Amino acid sequence: MGGSTFLQHCGCKSTYGEFEQGKPLIERIRRDHPEYKVLLTFFSPSGYKHFCNYDKADYIFYLPLDRPYNAKRFLDIVHPQYIFFIKYEYWFNYIREAYRRKIPFYVVSAIFRPDQYFFRFYGKWFLRQLRKITFLFVQNEDSRHLLQHHNIMQCEVYGDTRFDTVLETVREVQENEIVRRFSEGRRVIIAGSTWEPDEQILHKLLADTSYSMILTPHEVSPARIESIAQLFQDIESIKYSDAKARDKRDFSGIRLLVIDTVGLLKTLYQYAQVAYIGGGFGRGIHNTLEAATFGLPIIFGPKYGHFKEACDLVDWGGAFCVHNSKELKETFSNLTSDETLLQKTGQLCRNYVNWHTGISERILKRAIGAPSDAATETASVQ
Repeated sequence: MGGSTFLQHCGCKSTYGEFEQGKPLIERIRRDHPEYKVLLTFFSPSGYKHFCNYDKADYIFYLPLDRPYNAKRFLDIVHPQYIFFIKYEYWFNYIREAYRRKIPFYVVSAIFRPDQYFFRFYGKWFLRQLRKITFLFVQNEDSRHLLQHHNIMQCEVYGDTRFDTVLETVREVQENEIVRRFSEGRRVIIAGSTWEPDEQILHKLLADTSYSMILTPHEVSPARIESIAQLFQDIESIKYSDAKARDKRDFSGIRLLVIDTVGLLKTLYQYAQVAYIGGGFGRGIHNTLEAATFGLPIIFGPKYGHFKEACDLVDWGGAFCVHNSKELKETFSNLTSDETLLQKTGQLCRNYVNWHTGISERILKRAIGAPSDAATETASVQ
């Protein structure tokens, strides 16, 4: 396959998120380095099936299991000139083989915490493998300090490449006629990636205010949608699929639109004034950056401490943590009763995203160099 740059995005736990972090790198390579070809690899079947038709990569394959023979054979076939792994992906036989062959190996948007196995008493072998990585582009100062404390000096804070992705979402956002008609002439809160505990307090909020709501649950199985219908039975509501089937439906009197299909959320923030992000009463909140990019004040539950952008947005004054329905109502009332505060808070979120964009370009300049007209090579991203 000639020389190649190989990008491994997606493991079995966070396929979609890791793809979103690798996507701006691929598109920047495609734009600024047309002399390279891009090989995109996945490990999980869900990741491969979902993105196998992505048209910015020249080749899309599964990555063979992290075994010594597999790593040698795969690199023999691909001959990568550069290798990029995304965030949590550490495939040690590939790292060792790339190191042996002197192939530049980069980890992008990495986050490290003291409780990870690298830094435990049994993790010394894994820590030695990290030292073989050419460079680690980490998201925050805590990660850099932790690595350098363990004598891994080839690292710097570059941030999260997802900022570049979400900014493109705003630039390319398309109109959704159904949601536009539902939102027209009314105040709307959008609740994204919600779970049952989120919906419990959101129900109380909706019952006590005159706002309307776009509700996008994290799961859209028939059972989940039915449970939402039961919870909000005292609120006039409609499912997105029903509204779509009745395209001329009059939304007057309907205050809740339940999105019972996947893939729409990131385009729907344009229709709201406030965003609630789900997951904060469970294992942790979901993506806040899309809402922030659209300039919405953001509210979420208490489980957000492991998410840098959420912590940053709280510090910037654009996001607010609530612990119960009473705090949600108070926070919501404070925001919506003062139009100046509402606009200022949303602008803080938008400024935060704008401040952090351009990361992919900086990473590629550090890893590959400035754009050139060199003869065609092959590049692969893992």
